[in-house]
Amino acid sequence: MRRPAYLAVLITLIAGGCAVNKQASVKDPVIATLGQTPIYASEFKYVFDKNSVNDSLSKEESLKQYLDLYVNFRLKVLEAESLGLDTLASFKQELEGYKQQLAEPYLLDSSVTESLVTQAYERMKEEIRASHILINLPQDADPKDTLTAFQKISEVRQKAAQGEDFATLAKANSQDPSAATSGGDLGYFTALQMVYPFEDAAYKTKVGEISMPFRTRFGYHIVKVYDRRPSQGKVKTAHIMVRTNPEAPEEEAKAANQKIDEIHKRLMGGEDWNQLTQQFSEDGASKIKGGELPAFTTGSMIPSFEEAAFALQKPGDFTSPVLTPYGWHIIKLLEKTGLEPFEELQTSLRQKVSRDSRSDLNKTLLLKRLKKENAFVEFADVKATAFKNTSDSLIAGKWNYKPDKFLQKTLFSIGAQKYSVEDFYTYVKRYQQAKPTLTPAYYMQLLYDEYVNQTMVNYEKAHLQEKYSDYKYLVREYRDGMLLFQQMENKVWSRSMTDSTGYKTYFENNRDKYKLDKHVTAAIYNVASQEVLSEVKNIISKKLYPVAEPVFKDILFENGKNQLTQTHKTQLDNLASALIKDETLQVEVAGNAGFQEDESLAGARAKMVTDYLVGKGVDITKIVVKDNGRFRPVSSTDRQKNRRVSIQINSTSKEAIEKWINARKPLSLEITEGTFQKGDNALIDQVEWKPGNYTLERDNRIVYIEITEVKEPRQKTLEEARGTVISDYQAYLEKQWIDELKTKYPVVIHEEEVKKLLE
Repeated sequence: MRRPAYLAVLITLIAGGCAVNKQASVKDPVIATLGQTPIYASEFKYVFDKNSVNDSLSKEESLKQYLDLYVNFRLKVLEAESLGLDTLASFKQELEGYKQQLAEPYLLDSSVTESLVTQAYERMKEEIRASHILINLPQDADPKDTLTAFQKISEVRQKAAQGEDFATLAKANSQDPSAATSGGDLGYFTALQMVYPFEDAAYKTKVGEISMPFRTRFGYHIVKVYDRRPSQGKVKTAHIMVRTNPEAPEEEAKAANQKIDEIHKRLMGGEDWNQLTQQFSEDGASKIKGGELPAFTTGSMIPSFEEAAFALQKPGDFTSPVLTPYGWHIIKLLEKTGLEPFEELQTSLRQKVSRDSRSDLNKTLLLKRLKKENAFVEFADVKATAFKNTSDSLIAGKWNYKPDKFLQKTLFSIGAQKYSVEDFYTYVKRYQQAKPTLTPAYYMQLLYDEYVNQTMVNYEKAHLQEKYSDYKYLVREYRDGMLLFQQMENKVWSRSMTDSTGYKTYFENNRDKYKLDKHVTAAIYNVASQEVLSEVKNIISKKLYPVAEPVFKDILFENGKNQLTQTHKTQLDNLASALIKDETLQVEVAGNAGFQEDESLAGARAKMVTDYLVGKGVDITKIVVKDNGRFRPVSSTDRQKNRRVSIQINSTSKEAIEKWINARKPLSLEITEGTFQKGDNALIDQVEWKPGNYTLERDNRIVYIEITEVKEPRQKTLEEARGTVISDYQAYLEKQWIDELKTKYPVVIHEEEVKKLLE
């Protein structure tokens, strides 16, 4: 249909880079008028230069073609404005959200960001093993508490520098909860796994040395580096797990140890990994996938698990049992890769850097730049007086102020904009919180800094359109694009979908446009091997095909009973829902009785299940009932499994065959079905157009083609042509609408100004 294609054009009109260019003030000629509304040369030149990419046309042809498109665009926006769509609260709210997103690149220093991205990648080439000692300190701690924490960490560092054991010092002094058992040992880590100040200190400290005290959002640290090694890259593993924990009773821990040892012994004896995983692994999330885990890098897993995994060399190798705090593991290597090239990682690194504590550097530099560019002026005497009006009520979160002439004094200014003491006090009153550990004066300073920074950024956002022409145009284009989309939805898209009489009439008046040349009905099976093809032929020889999903468990009954329990009904409700939702599905219901039961129970159980499904709205024709009587038992130990109704889901769709085979052998089969004319499919074009089966070889795969019918040329039915008809009908409606708009807003092109754009 037309909507996706039109949206692509719309996105082309309103999208583009955001190169940061200061706006120039020049005389701006008019190249066209729509009624009384002008289109300025600079406006059109901007969008034309940014979006015109048709190299097959001369510049003159391209410009005239684009001008026609742009005039139509502006006509629709003009009509939306006349209807007041741009004044709706919902529209303004949505546009404000876009403006905030568009402003982000202008509120960052791209050179700083790129430098941090490069630094992160270079550091990822190396892994560091280190320990640390932490003295907790809140980010907004009072200066006296900050000094106390700094003095304490400095004393601990001095002891470490004089030769005292770092792990012992960590256990005695570190306020990291894990230090009591780990001695501060962090294992190996790499870039982007720690907060940036910690990472920075660790990478700047030599092996065997201890850093100077440094601060993060957690408090003050010192770090000792023990080793540096090249990146180990990334590993993908599978595991078999037997759960236990350090607090487990001795008998339970011993049983877990014996179980993992027996599994390892059977693996060493050549038994299948997947079967043992399915049977014995106690990690429910991974056992259904052969124990497969997501790929990981250094610093992402429990150290003992990580060390054992990276020690494996060849895919298929597995470890001896490995103990972690969660239990015993046998780890198998699936894949090992090195650090990806910078080109592959830079986009994700840029995203991580923007969310990482590194972004604080960018914010600091931004605020410094904005204060200079926007002429920030602070009135120190007014600030000092304003700060005197505080008390313990502030750190209790209950501070207020009284009306006074002083409140109108200017506290600071940004450009020509003045901000009064009352503006600041209003902010304090709104955002204050209980901070009993701070002094009132220090808390007032923190709130003042927050207010200045927030005000500075808000001022910049409010004036971006004055400073950067790209931003001004982008905001306008998003605004106009939103209006255009709403108008197209109202006037074209929705109408074309709901006006069945209209598009049917359009079809009848234009039937000659919708013809089907000579065509075949065919199915194309692209298979990986002759073995897969044989399996495919066997399946398609039947009318019903097995499905990979949904899969339903058998309904198990108590001895001598055929009543459905609530558990049975819940399971059958899900089955009924699946059968009703997917018209291609059918179900085979087979009743069975156990050895000691009356044989008639098999049929009674099958009937009970069938009646319940029909009662839930399932068409009886979708149910195949079998009475197996005393069927061959499936279990000699669990007799209830013999007293069952088995559920087998089948499908009439060939898509089921594709999913069924690929579930066991990924990428083994691809099926394409449909009606094909000459030129629609290169494979169909290679075989004789007669009903029958044909086999080709292509790209080291086998292509098996079934042609079931060959038909002569004819006109398409409305159903066959519906998608194309609706698309054409949308174009027809749009043209009608444009003609109406050109009558309402007469279009005048100023050719002499257009020619100047070609010079």
